[in-house]
This record gives sequence, C-alpha cells and structure tokens, in this order.
Amino acid sequence: MKKTFRMENLECAHCAALMETGIRKIDGVSEASISFMTEKLIIDAEENRFDEIMTEVRNICKKIEPDCRIR
Repeated sequence: MKKTFRMENLECAHCAALMETGIRKIDGVSEASISFMTEKLIIDAEENRFDEIMTEVRNICKKIEPDCRIR
C-alpha cells in the first residue's frame, strides 16, 4: 500500500534525510521518501500493518524533529 502524507513544520533537510533512513528500517516498509522542498512523505508498506507502521513513523519523526507533524 502506497500513501502520500503532508509533513508540517519540517525545518531541516538533514533531519528529513535522517527520518527517511529511520523509516526505511521499519519492518514492513518497502520504500519511503521524504521531500524537504514539497514537505511530503511517500511510504510504501504492508497494508495489513499500515496503521502500526505509521505509529512507528510518527515516533521516529517526533524524536528527530519534535514539532514535525504528519498529516
């Protein structure tokens, strides 16, 4: 399942790269990319675990940029 999300308060390209690397390591994620310029996250992950995976994604992003939100 592939979905696109808007990222709010993403303030650093280096942080976006760190988030992307962390998200790609989550079990069940086949692909993830974050565009700092468009503030978008595209993630391709297992459909039956998608909600669980998105919880992990949000936790990773919050650790790196606490004010960043995924919508």
